Amino acid sequence: MTEIRPLAADDTIRQALDDRARAQLDALTAEVTEDPSRLGRAFPAAARRTGRGPLAGADDVLLEDAVRVSLVQTAARSLDPEALLAELREVYRYGDNDEKRAVLHALSGAPDGVDGTDLLLDALRTNDTRLVAAAMGPHSDRLDDDSWRQGVLKCLFTGVPVASVAGLARRADSELAEMVQRYQREREAAGRDVPLDVQVVLDACAASPEHDRHQQKDS
Repeated sequence: MTEIRPLAADDTIRQALDDRARAQLDALTAEVTEDPSRLGRAFPAAARRTGRGPLAGADDVLLEDAVRVSLVQTAARSLDPEALLAELREVYRYGDNDEKRAVLHALSGAPDGVDGTDLLLDALRTNDTRLVAAAMGPHSDRLDDDSWRQGVLKCLFTGVPVASVAGLARRADSELAEMVQRYQREREAAGRDVPLDVQVVLDACAASPEHDRHQQKDS
């Protein structure tokens, strides 16, 4: 059994659905409960059968993401971490970008035994801002320092608000500051606007305990 943290409370999801959509959610949940390997079949159908759009009562959460993460939560109850990760990899591999985003959100609520670093790195290689933002959520704690720094830069490159980056205040360091400053100079030399979030990252770097440790090491 593996516990997955939901994107929204079950009551919040169900209140956003009409009677038909609630019945469809119940059917999808029962299908995945009976056989967790059906998660890959349930994922594509979830949005079509229950709905899309902002979820009332949950800030910055889409209904389709919340429903899909709920289905992952259901499957996880019958799977150990390794088996759950195998299922999530399959769903991610064959899913469209909306389905991939939901997998990344599910990983953000996964316990330590579920390490989807490979999926985060794949998402960060795309230019889909929704995937990049989801990849830099709480599960990005598992990224090594260099990959995490590259993820922060990817947010700046693609316009993803750095507010999406989990652990920025904790992990920002002098190396990230140097990378961001190079990016800033390149933008300025090319006569291009510098994103406001550049200063947000630099301020985080200056205030971070990691920055002080690097400074002491270099001195």
